[in-house]
Amino acid sequence: MAEGEKIIKINIEEQMKSAYIDYSMSVIVSRALPDVRDGLKPVHRRVLFGMSELGILSNRPYKKSARIVGEVLGKYHPHGDSSVYFTMVRMAQEWSLRYPLVDGQGNYGSIDGDSPAAMRYTEARMAKIAEETLQDLDKNTVDLQPNFDESLQEPTVLPTRIPNLLVNGASGIAVGMATNMPPHNLTDTIDAIVAYIDNREIEIAELVPIIKAPDFPTGGIIYGYKGVEDAYETGRGRIVLRGKAHVEVGSNGREKIIVTEIPYLVNKAELIIKIAELVHEKKIEGISNVNDESDRDGMRIVIDIKKDEISNVVLNKLYKYTQLQSSFSVNNIALVKGRPRLLNLKQLIHYFVEHRHDVVVRRTQYELEQAEKRAHILEGLIIASDNIDEVIALIRSSKTPEEARDRLIAKFELTEIQSRAIVEMRLRQLTGLEQDKLRAEYEEIMKFIDRCHEILANEELRMSIIKDELLEVKAKYGDERKTEIVPNAEEFNPEDFYADEEMVITISHMGYIKRTPLTEFKTQGRGGTGSKGGSTRDEDFLEHMFIATMHNTLLLFTEKGKCFWLKVYQIPEGTKTSKGRAIQNLLNIEPDDQVLAYNKVKRLDDEEYINNNYIILCTKKGVIKKTSLEAYSRPRQNGVNAITIREGDQLLEARLTNGNQDIMIAVKSGKAIRFHENIVRAIGRTASGVRGISLANEADEVVGMICVENESEDVLVVSENGYGKRSSIDGYRITNRGGKGVKTINITEKTGNLIAIKSVVDENDLMIITQNGLTIRLPISSLRVMGRAAQGVRLINLKGDDCIASVARVTFEHTDEVEDAEIVDEEGTSQNIDETPENETQDE
Repeated sequence: MAEGEKIIKINIEEQMKSAYIDYSMSVIVSRALPDVRDGLKPVHRRVLFGMSELGILSNRPYKKSARIVGEVLGKYHPHGDSSVYFTMVRMAQEWSLRYPLVDGQGNYGSIDGDSPAAMRYTEARMAKIAEETLQDLDKNTVDLQPNFDESLQEPTVLPTRIPNLLVNGASGIAVGMATNMPPHNLTDTIDAIVAYIDNREIEIAELVPIIKAPDFPTGGIIYGYKGVEDAYETGRGRIVLRGKAHVEVGSNGREKIIVTEIPYLVNKAELIIKIAELVHEKKIEGISNVNDESDRDGMRIVIDIKKDEISNVVLNKLYKYTQLQSSFSVNNIALVKGRPRLLNLKQLIHYFVEHRHDVVVRRTQYELEQAEKRAHILEGLIIASDNIDEVIALIRSSKTPEEARDRLIAKFELTEIQSRAIVEMRLRQLTGLEQDKLRAEYEEIMKFIDRCHEILANEELRMSIIKDELLEVKAKYGDERKTEIVPNAEEFNPEDFYADEEMVITISHMGYIKRTPLTEFKTQGRGGTGSKGGSTRDEDFLEHMFIATMHNTLLLFTEKGKCFWLKVYQIPEGTKTSKGRAIQNLLNIEPDDQVLAYNKVKRLDDEEYINNNYIILCTKKGVIKKTSLEAYSRPRQNGVNAITIREGDQLLEARLTNGNQDIMIAVKSGKAIRFHENIVRAIGRTASGVRGISLANEADEVVGMICVENESEDVLVVSENGYGKRSSIDGYRITNRGGKGVKTINITEKTGNLIAIKSVVDENDLMIITQNGLTIRLPISSLRVMGRAAQGVRLINLKGDDCIASVARVTFEHTDEVEDAEIVDEEGTSQNIDETPENETQDE
């Protein structure tokens, strides 16, 4: 240790705490957060000040960026050159700043994320609007501070006439806090500030219709207004942004989605790559090609749609899965008198107006001081001109200028400054014309001095000046909004693009789903062989078939007891013979799960509807569960748990009820039970339920559940070998839940086990589908009511070892003419169908 040195012991914990706090405050105050007055961080302020010191104004030639960066680095900002250069680059990018402050020449990057050229290649100068931020800087309008080596002075804030924090926004991450402020339209912003100046008590709710919403440089659409209102009221809010897109029809008749604007801060190239990846992963189907046709005239992303696909459905998926829809999280934190604060809209306007008021006061005081100094000199010159001969004689007789000044002061009672001005006066000022100019200038200055005193004494006048200057800025730089506003998200409801038509929804055993217009299915006579209803893969067969309208919401229930939401119009349309789309591409279903039950609901936003209706679930082991529809009214992308499934069991049926219906459950062995749903109390969404029916043995299982609202409906049961029977519901007495039930069909080897139970009326049609994909549609009225235990009649002729896979009820009056009983099957051979019913003897 050197002589005279000593070791000072310190607590490392205290030292680190102190050092970290110092570092934190440095980052917060001197790097990451903007000043509420001029909306600039220190580096932005230094770039603009450095450019003004170099004289690189908007009407001067461009200078190399490296020259500007060197000026800023060497004099004001002792950090890395890249930090200064990339700051300047961003200030020149029209897709980054709503009103760029730098006019760049050369490669300044692109919206695709391309890097700018090196600073030695690019050039820059101030944008014209940036000069407004430096206006009156030389009139002592702001405080100056020493630069890093105290060799120069730099401004602590700029006397900006532009409300820069509002019109260009800001973003930055400090220590323990961050800021993210959106840009706004200059015209709207100034109108809001003027409204505040006119009425200092104005409410935020009154300012919002004036400033409307943020206005992003890349345009797009603000989707929904709640986030905007939250941001203006509290300083925090989440604004949803959508790209602007429309549909065009190409020369080949195919539709194309044309994207012309994208959300703020979204990388166009990455967006296109993401779309391509989603198409490759089959998360988005219906897209055949994506091209970027953007040029100097504007953005144009062309997304080609496959034949028979619906462009609006594809567009909605793009909004859902890509950054074509993104969000901007507003966090209005700025420095107020050196301290970070969360600010609402009115506070942001207040502090800008306060800053402008301070600038006007200081500018007026500076101009008053300069005017009074000039008036003082002019008074002396006028005295000299009134006594010119005497003054000349006095000066000529003096040996030195100092003596002349002293004698003038003594003779005419002048000040040092006045006498110096007289001694230094040029001979041409002795002419009569020049003497008249002196008096005229003096009169003008005295008027200006009176005006300055008036401004300093009258706050209303100062506010009027601020308002006039703002309106002047608005007239010079104001423009139209770029970002559209859709105040109500419902206004963009994709349901508007679809007629509420009835569709046949089919889901195959391997999870392929499609919708087909109901009009494609013809009515056939009982006992026909059916028509081809679905092309499936090997070992696949159609398992679910039901009717829904385009505006319905499907609640899809999986064997693991999860519930997923899907709008009917989001299901891809297919013909009767197409196989459909894998449901995993439409829903986030686990690979080892599959849809086994469904329900369709009208609306999930009607409180009365969802609170007075219930979902009743039934499992293969006879467990039943009742839950309010309200529990399913908040759709989630990854689904929700609908029931806790016990080991060895799986979900089978889901039905929507109004709380006053009878429930019937049928089992494979041919029995059914009927009880009122009131005896099943409503429980939570994740509970496991209670026993609905007792099974005859381990091999027995539930095949279906129906909910009957009135006794005018009949019960239709279908066996796997094509036999069916319609019986009156009166034949089933109401019992308690949990019993074994009564016989509903006479099960024999010829009929096979029971496979389905449906509630029907004469006006219904029945649709049957076999494991080989054949369908038949026949009117219920062609089936007469039989006894509860009868064997039933043949509904469809099955070939070979084919058997029935699924049965659906068409719940509307059929209008098609019933065809003859002789039906031509898919191979073209005809069959004569025996319509004689099977044995109808009652088994007690």
